[in-house]
Amino acid sequence: MFKKGEKVMYPAHGIGVIDEIEQKTIVGKKRLFYIIRILENGVTVMTPVDNVDKVGLRGLSDKKEINKALKILRQEVSLSLNENWNRRQKGYFNKIKTGFLFDVAEVYRDLYLLQMEKELSFGERKMLDNARFLIVSEIAEAKGIEVKKAEKIVEKAVC
Repeated sequence: MFKKGEKVMYPAHGIGVIDEIEQKTIVGKKRLFYIIRILENGVTVMTPVDNVDKVGLRGLSDKKEINKALKILRQEVSLSLNENWNRRQKGYFNKIKTGFLFDVAEVYRDLYLLQMEKELSFGERKMLDNARFLIVSEIAEAKGIEVKKAEKIVEKAVC
């Protein structure tokens, strides 16, 4: 269980802080909720404590996990350009939704490489930007560095 004040990664939203842990009654049922403030935009998200795994809420990655994610970004892969963009996008969305840094790194790497081969669809471009944001913000937070420096680390890894 996370503690008040702890930083967490909320998939597709980014890094947040547990502002409160409150018991609420919804539809006659008492449940414990995390009240999470997303750092990027100040939005407050409320999620049941017992739904943490379902929504992919997790603690921030440590330096070892960050280094593994950077290795994933460096990996050379062969992409199938024949696959329907809609199917690719669904697969990427599902990976980002897991909240796992390694899955997000794979999405970013694959879309980054794909854009070198062909123009990305609007949805793919948006997903590339989202994956980049999630990776960069987590690296910056985990390493205690400026976002600009984390951006350079990510760019260097995929180039």
